[in-house]
Amino acid sequence: MSTLNDEFPQFDTLRYLNHAAVAPWPRRAAQAVSAFAEQNMTIGARDYPQWLKVEQRLRERLARLLNAPGSADVALLKNTSEALSFVAFGLDWKPGDRIVISDEEFPSNRVVWEALRPQGVEVVQVSLGGSDPEADLLAACSPGVRLMSISAVQYASGLRLDLQRLGEGCEQRGVLFCVDAIQQIGALPFDVQQNRCAFAMADGHKWMLGPEGLAVFYCRKDLRERLKLHEYGWHMLEHAGDYERLTWEPARTARRFECGSPNMLGAVALEASLSLLEDVGMPEVARALGERIDHLDHELRAMPGVELLSPTEASRRAGILTFRLDGWENQELFERLKAEQIVCALRGGGIRFSPHFYTRAEVLDETLAVIRKLVP
Repeated sequence: MSTLNDEFPQFDTLRYLNHAAVAPWPRRAAQAVSAFAEQNMTIGARDYPQWLKVEQRLRERLARLLNAPGSADVALLKNTSEALSFVAFGLDWKPGDRIVISDEEFPSNRVVWEALRPQGVEVVQVSLGGSDPEADLLAACSPGVRLMSISAVQYASGLRLDLQRLGEGCEQRGVLFCVDAIQQIGALPFDVQQNRCAFAMADGHKWMLGPEGLAVFYCRKDLRERLKLHEYGWHMLEHAGDYERLTWEPARTARRFECGSPNMLGAVALEASLSLLEDVGMPEVARALGERIDHLDHELRAMPGVELLSPTEASRRAGILTFRLDGWENQELFERLKAEQIVCALRGGGIRFSPHFYTRAEVLDETLAVIRKLVP
């Protein structure tokens, strides 16, 4: 525990419960970036081949984190929205094609599909409010549906879906399965092969504890060449680095989606952050995070005037817990918590807490003590 406390010293002054938005970096990521900056200042890119080794380690860590067949199946992009756009505007759509999403999606996983309407593509929104949301989503996959795009965990309520069941159902129906995994990867184990993902994507700045501006994009091997490319440059070529070559073709790997110079600064930070997750191990990360969510859930439900907006069953939860408090407007309560150095978010009609596996018990208990004092 002392090692984790050293990795996250911000808890000496803050009660940080906002990993579903932007997470703090572990100390090792800050140190890696500091060393990278020092190197840039003193010797520039003299040791660029070493930077490429760090980037390759990052690809390998991400492949393991997603259980992708290999590092060739993951691309390093700017963000989840870019990855979703590559899918949306890479597939060949026909008028009358339909896409299934839920009615609780973050705008990134809604707007990109609605942008296809000029091509005659219909977006079908399915309510997740029923007793069996997976059955409702699959029931919407009637003939004409070509793709389902769903968040692994809904950003506001924290509802976690059974991705394996959805992936197998889509496969049986000939529907491509696309997963916005930003609220799961780094919090719980995630498996693109078990879940039958055609595509999966996630930014690194939430549960992966990395910087903004760098995301992972998984594209199943047999689908890579089906996505039309709309961005071109030197880096996405099969023979990148052969600058005199006059003939060219896109890379056969997922690097075909990386048109230009890489975000090496972000790669240095994220690679260091993922090394921490690997040191701990994702099963232990998931166990420790679940323990913290269970504790918050149990204590909040016991308080009069608290309404939990997140699922009750542990199997439906990941790292998000959203609630309301009688007698308080959400904005007013948010500001009061902020004044108490509690970092959280306003989402889904309530206050959203999102601790991580390393969050100290005293942070949770001090937060709960503040809320108890505010109960009307």
